[in-house]
Amino acid sequence: MTHDYDDIIHLPHHVSKRHPQMSIEARAAQFAPFSALTGYSSALRETARLTNEQISLDENSIEELNRQIILLQQFKSEKKHLVSITYFQLDKKKKGGSYQLAEGKLKKIDESRQHILLDDGTCIAFQTIMEIEIKNQDT
Repeated sequence: MTHDYDDIIHLPHHVSKRHPQMSIEARAAQFAPFSALTGYSSALRETARLTNEQISLDENSIEELNRQIILLQQFKSEKKHLVSITYFQLDKKKKGGSYQLAEGKLKKIDESRQHILLDDGTCIAFQTIMEIEIKNQDT
């Protein structure tokens, strides 16, 4: 009984003299899964990422923050005090944001623009501040 490929079935495998053989990794990459929806997985991750709403402070908390800012003004010239500020940072891509903690030495309080500038360049708007803690660097 003869088959269609009996004449070539026992011939040696052809190896090109002109083109180098492809590596196993490169051959495997040809059969890697194809992502027809480019960027879909990153869009899913972005959608799943959670953000928080900014908490509104009551009158007493606002007064306490104002007292802390006045204290910071007084301590600004002293180099031994560090400040720790918890503030709300808006998310650039979604509604809401997250609370951040900035620590450093006070560089400037700009009352006209309503923000605090730390020595590392962090600029924090008054209305985003949740808590201020003044620390003595010696302790």
